[in-house]
Amino acid sequence: MMDTIDRILAQRIEKQLGKQKVIMLYGSRRTGKTTIIEHIAAKHGKNVLLLQGEDMQVAEMLGQRTIANYKRLTKGKKVIIIDEAQAVPDIGLVLKLMIDNIKGITIIATGSSSFDLVNKTGEPLVGRNIVYQLYPVAQVELSATEDTLTTARNLEHRLIYGSYPELWQLDDVQEQKNYLLQLVNSYLLKDLLMLENIKGPDVLYKLLQMLAWQVGSQVSTVELGNALQINKITVERYLDLLAKVFIIFPLSGYSGNLRKEVTKSKKWYFFDNGIRNALINNFAPLHSRNDIGQLWEQYVISERIKHNSYRDYKPQYFFWRTYDGQETDLLEYHNGLISTIECKWKDHKKSKTPPAFAKAYPDATFTLIDQNNYLSWITNTE
Repeated sequence: MMDTIDRILAQRIEKQLGKQKVIMLYGSRRTGKTTIIEHIAAKHGKNVLLLQGEDMQVAEMLGQRTIANYKRLTKGKKVIIIDEAQAVPDIGLVLKLMIDNIKGITIIATGSSSFDLVNKTGEPLVGRNIVYQLYPVAQVELSATEDTLTTARNLEHRLIYGSYPELWQLDDVQEQKNYLLQLVNSYLLKDLLMLENIKGPDVLYKLLQMLAWQVGSQVSTVELGNALQINKITVERYLDLLAKVFIIFPLSGYSGNLRKEVTKSKKWYFFDNGIRNALINNFAPLHSRNDIGQLWEQYVISERIKHNSYRDYKPQYFFWRTYDGQETDLLEYHNGLISTIECKWKDHKKSKTPPAFAKAYPDATFTLIDQNNYLSWITNTE
């Protein structure tokens, strides 16, 4: 276990200090946002004002939206940090007023949910903000200090327990298992349960469980609704909210020019394997599981998304499938170029570009991602 992990975004945020900008650091709870800002606060000392958005007194103080109030509050400070800023009502308007009227400051606002969950004012910070998303620890971050042999030895553990940063501080797998179970039961849904029109934690939890079982498969919102006894529109709203607290993300079907391509359904994945396994309460070793393919596919796709995000590469993500069953797991579309991959843990000798895909997209690339080459695909620095 390693004591500290250098987070890529910590370095990127540090380089932005001194600019008249609002730095927005998003990420689900317990991904390490607070650790990053505490390090920044410690490094810059008296120049920093650190506020906790979930502190009612802080929220009340920030709620007095006058320039005079904010100038008094920030006097002598160059870096203003608001942790869990989504808890502050109308946070977008607060940040806009501060950054527009107090010269010489940089604001860092962290959030475990997209601010529009609690801020209905549209996009008041367009042009004034820099947005970063922090994920559970990425393999590209670990590879900075971890040799290839150690990575290979740790792969099974990461497929089962994921990579939330606090896991590195826990001594054994039982502690890690308990931590993940507590995380899915106590913390991840906290922001959503403060919203109106949520039927309660049971429905959200059951919805997440159903998604956990169906990782890598096309999901029917009608079937989910029937099982949960809620309507399709409510299911879609809940899925959107769960994405906005960075627990899950969707892939839509890609279609360029084939009528037989699947486009209307979505696949849903978790950003972290440990969260997915905690929801189904299965931390069994790989040799005794029947879902290794799902674990591998989710791990590879989520790690690729983390890596792309941290190198500021922003393709659109899809899956590709035809109604007769030809498919690829992940398709990236960027500047007119298409690249697609198929994830295989084992038994991939017959894997090749699906004929319908090769015919429809002759200029696209197809790559098989397995245990032999996955590391370069999720950690390369090109």
